[in-house]
Order: sequence, then C-alpha cells, then structure tokens
Amino acid sequence: MKEAILVAREELKRIDHLIYVTLKYTRTVDVLKSIVERMITCYEFSIDTLLKMAQNDGKIDEVPEIPILRVKKIQEIFANDIKIMENMDKYILFRKIKRATNYEKRNEFRRHVTMSALIDGKVVEINIDNMTEDYHRIAKFIENMTKNIFEKEN
Repeated sequence: MKEAILVAREELKRIDHLIYVTLKYTRTVDVLKSIVERMITCYEFSIDTLLKMAQNDGKIDEVPEIPILRVKKIQEIFANDIKIMENMDKYILFRKIKRATNYEKRNEFRRHVTMSALIDGKVVEINIDNMTEDYHRIAKFIENMTKNIFEKEN
C-alpha cells in the first residue's frame, strides 16, 4: 500500500517535469499524450492504494484485476467522497483520451498547442492550461492520500 503511493508520488515528479520543463521547449501533442499516459499511471497506483486500504479495512475481499472493475469498486466503496469520485471520473476520461485514435493537432510548437479528440460524442481539448490544472488536482489527491496513509500507521 505504501509502496504504491510512493510510486505514484514519483510519477508526479515526472509529470511535473513534463509540464514545467519539457512543454516549455517542446510544444507538441506527443508531449501532451505523454502527460496523459503518466497521469493514468499515477491514478492506477492511487487506485491500487485505495483498494488495498479497503481490503485491509475489510470492505472488500479481493482486489479486482481489470481496471474498469477496480474503478467501479472504488465508486461503490467511496461513493460519499466527492474528491475520489471526481478523480475517478478524470481517470476514466484520460483512459478514453489515450485510446482515441482520431485526434486533431492544433498550434503545435506554439504556446497554445492543443490536442482535440472526440470522446463519447463530444470534443475534448487537451492543452497546457488544462493539463496544469489536472496536474494540480492529482497532486493534491495523492498528497491527501499519502497523509491519510501515514497518519493511520502512527
């Protein structure tokens, strides 16, 4: 459980570097896609941590292996926690963005580089600004989880 959250924190450092260093010099959709993939990985480690916590607390018997079942299990267990629910929705959206095959690149090599993809019938735009917001959201989520885990141990 602690290992997974520590790996998620390491992944956050990589996301931070991609946003604040790599995007500064390489403003491409490929970098945006890389950030999305890193965020997915970060969420997967946090999901693993939440499920292990639930298993230790006796809320579930076993941890599902399939990602969508893992998310559904978390949504059942933590239905009252708005922050967890928002982050699980974001995780599902990022997975859909990653799988999008028909996306459009706009303003590459410029400040407003944008990746547009058609997800569930509506256009979703990924750019530097909303990636930065998402980074801060996930960083706060991971930090709160880390604090809760280490407080439970003490």
